[in-house]
Amino acid sequence: MGNLLNTLKPLIRVIASDKNWIEGNAIQQLEKTAELEGIKMAVGLPDLHAGKGYPVGAAFMSQNWIYPALVGNDIGCGMGLWQTDLKLSKMKPEKWASRLDLEDSWHGDVGAWLERYGLPASLFERSLGTIGGGNHFAELQRIERIENAKVFDDLGLDKNKLHLLVHSGSRGLGEMALRHHVENFGHNGLKADSDEAKDYIRKHNQAILWAQANRALIAHRFTDALRSGYEKVFDLPHNTVLTKELDGQTYWLHRKGASPSDCGALVIPGSRGSFSYLVKPIDNQTNNAYSLAHGAGRKWVRSDAKGRLAGKYKVDDFQKTDLGSYVICEDKDLIYEEAPQAYKNIDIVIQDMQEASLIEIVAILRPVITYKKRRKK
Repeated sequence: MGNLLNTLKPLIRVIASDKNWIEGNAIQQLEKTAELEGIKMAVGLPDLHAGKGYPVGAAFMSQNWIYPALVGNDIGCGMGLWQTDLKLSKMKPEKWASRLDLEDSWHGDVGAWLERYGLPASLFERSLGTIGGGNHFAELQRIERIENAKVFDDLGLDKNKLHLLVHSGSRGLGEMALRHHVENFGHNGLKADSDEAKDYIRKHNQAILWAQANRALIAHRFTDALRSGYEKVFDLPHNTVLTKELDGQTYWLHRKGASPSDCGALVIPGSRGSFSYLVKPIDNQTNNAYSLAHGAGRKWVRSDAKGRLAGKYKVDDFQKTDLGSYVICEDKDLIYEEAPQAYKNIDIVIQDMQEASLIEIVAILRPVITYKKRRKK
């Protein structure tokens, strides 16, 4: 890989089949980003779609340069999976859904929770344990089917228990770090050995820890409302810039909406109305920059979704999905923006990575309750 990355021209690769739809604007953003100084490799994953100047569902390898704008404002955003004590045989989704409300600040000892993660006790403490907007969610899931029993068992999973997938990030903390960079340097990169880069990485690493603490507290609050215990399976961020040592050289691996494939098993979710996939990375992860899709990827931009759907569907039509799961989303705009129709087909995204010999499916998970937002009281 070292020889490949040291070529004068950056390697650009899009992992997508003919069945997948990748918009031209997303490809243009990927190619344009690859022209930045120090970029050695640019990879578009099957969920690739256009973002605000830079593509989402992409990974970039650079040498000597760090680009905070590629990571974006939600530093450390990612997904964690927890196995709950809730039993499939005693499932009461409608009753459980009525108990869930994660909008207000947590009433527990937030400072002590932050300190567990080595963070200051007063760091954005009011937001901790809240999901936020956009595509973030907490979803209770059941095991639909097991594809690899050995890996499933090795992860300590129980098919008779329900699982909680949490997708959230660093809220205002990551936003503050990016804003500080943009105000001082625009979208320009930073020399990796500069004091400015070291300051950004310090804030970046703090935001990653905060996001992990946030997802863990969301899991705690969610299961506590349902009077259940819980146990973490994994927690992985997908908006980061981290070092990668290869062939004796240091590279900076930027991920924007890209799951790490060098940290073990992970879940790749679809929309709230489709299955999610527990997968295991396999074989050589070099050509995909050690990264996988982090979801289905948007098909429509948010501003278009409501206009396309409001004439055909009422808000109530989205409260229960075709898979029979319950959706808690009391924001009328958000429920259209995050409708299943606004996303690409997760099955094709998964198939593309299988055909590229990047993953094997461990299990398929069916949504039971998807929590996005309650109205503020």
